Amino acid sequence: MYNPMPGTQGMPGMPVTYGSPMWGMQQRMMPMHPKTTVKGSRGTEMTLELKAERGGDRIDSYLQEQTEYSRNRIQSLLKSGRITVNGASVSKNYALRAGDRIEIEPPEIIPCDVRPEPIPLDIVYEDQDICVLNKPQGMVVHPAPGHADGTLVNALLFHLGELSSIGGVQRPGIVHRIDRMTSGLLVVAKNDAVHRALAEQFQTHEAGREYLALVDGNLREENGTVNAPIGRHPQDRKRMAIVGNGREAVTHWDVLERFRTHTLLHVALETGRTHQIRVHMASIHHPVTGDEVYGAKKAQLGLAGQALHGYRLHFLHPAKGVSMSFCVPIPDYFMSALKKLGWPHGADYFCKEDV
Repeated sequence: MYNPMPGTQGMPGMPVTYGSPMWGMQQRMMPMHPKTTVKGSRGTEMTLELKAERGGDRIDSYLQEQTEYSRNRIQSLLKSGRITVNGASVSKNYALRAGDRIEIEPPEIIPCDVRPEPIPLDIVYEDQDICVLNKPQGMVVHPAPGHADGTLVNALLFHLGELSSIGGVQRPGIVHRIDRMTSGLLVVAKNDAVHRALAEQFQTHEAGREYLALVDGNLREENGTVNAPIGRHPQDRKRMAIVGNGREAVTHWDVLERFRTHTLLHVALETGRTHQIRVHMASIHHPVTGDEVYGAKKAQLGLAGQALHGYRLHFLHPAKGVSMSFCVPIPDYFMSALKKLGWPHGADYFCKEDV
């Protein structure tokens, strides 16, 4: 299905060093919040800017929630003056006001090599601006501590070469993410203009993702909505949780099929918070089956991870101005669990127009 575009395929085994102004060289970039922009650069160091969406939060708590920095790291940056609000240094207990402009100057520049790797990709669609692909369960989206290689980004660099730079050194082209043990559709941007346009569409809900989720137990209602803010777990930073000062998170679900011990759901997101579906379903006592972080600690139905699959994706092509919609079949790991529950349909059942 995939034909590499001339001149864009990476060289296997050769390190790609992002030392140019296009890429910067920060090894520890913060994730790009929808309202975060690259303000400028000095050499290869970039200053990031974001606008406070609400007031009342301490700045260190707010940035801990919005970024992957620890509170200690944030307080150190505040103390050194590398984090400013409306152009001025502030203390760690500064109370933000809605609309405050926060600037973060990364403390150090570390050369970072991310190597292209000839990892197979299931590319659903590709043109000169975007690539839509079906990520398998178990693949990490971008390099991170403990996952320096073997990621989707390593594969993208091999197959596509040029990618947008907005996501930073370790997240080139990545407009949105899904968890390592979640499978499904992702759209990747090949240039910054397209990246910005797609990110805006996800923020304003013009673009959307739909998931299939197998959950424990049997829900009483046929459909419902979970509207509960999500932020970092107060005790365990590797987990997310419903917290009062978290970011708005809205998840809609509909029952597709009921089994004796489980329920198959269609899930649609209004927001895209980390672990959103997993946290929200666990909060109503129906965790995603196979989720050992938020659900049962033992394996179920032969699953090695959560039965969660992003099967539909739609957006307006930023360059072509046409609506695009994609649907991919249920993957084998998910189908195996459904078959054990007695589901009679095929993997492409929900991609049929009359379903």
